[in-house]
Amino acid sequence: MASTIRRRVSPAWRWRTNDLYGRFFVFGNKKSIASFSQYSYLYPIWNTNGPANVQGTAQRTEVNVKLIVLGATGGTGLEIVRQATERGHLVTAFVRSPDRLKQFLNRITVKQGDLLNSADLQQAIPGHDAVVSAFGPRVPISKDDGNLLQRFAVALTRAMPHTEVRRVVVESVAFLFKDSVLPPAYLLGRLLFPRTVADASAMEQVFAESELDWTMVRPPQLTDKPYTGKYRVREGHLPLFGFKISRADVADFMLKAAENHASSRKVVGVCN
Repeated sequence: MASTIRRRVSPAWRWRTNDLYGRFFVFGNKKSIASFSQYSYLYPIWNTNGPANVQGTAQRTEVNVKLIVLGATGGTGLEIVRQATERGHLVTAFVRSPDRLKQFLNRITVKQGDLLNSADLQQAIPGHDAVVSAFGPRVPISKDDGNLLQRFAVALTRAMPHTEVRRVVVESVAFLFKDSVLPPAYLLGRLLFPRTVADASAMEQVFAESELDWTMVRPPQLTDKPYTGKYRVREGHLPLFGFKISRADVADFMLKAAENHASSRKVVGVCN
């Protein structure tokens, strides 16, 4: 389902730093027009009556599930909590500090604990249908947090087998797409953010070696733009010219993956 659309592109590169998942490259300020084909597709989960078209709007499901959200106070995590409550899901936020969740306190359950402690996770997870994680280190990343994602993955994969909960949807980074040319995600990630690439890769490997029902979601640069439901998805690859996506749209995809068990044990690239 390829269609030709028009996008603004530029030969000049610039960089923008937001948070761990927002550090990615965007085009420069010089404006020019180019057209390209979208070598990607949207999953049928966006439309319960059949596959959505390439630029179709994501349709929200009516399935209510019990979710535990990790990294709930970050940019993507807050969007996951907000959208999940709007859909009527039963949400538990597992955090060290609930200060940023005050707006949701009458609608969610908050449990405090250490995401790097498998015993704390093992106590918090039972009774839920799925784990949704937007957990990541703060930027700039300190030396002590150099392997934070790997340590988190080890703690979670040790805890979950004791909880009878197998489904987990995890936010990772688009830097790990080695075959991406436009943008050259892996090359630039290795050159400019080698520690992030190494840690995210180690995290994914821990999940891959587990028996959990996982999905890795790899977005490029994250923005604070509002939810659109119009984004591109591709298993195993970053869609062509996949430079940005809003946190709200990433949250939407992650929730749908948790609701529908889509892309089980698969890596997925998402972008606007």
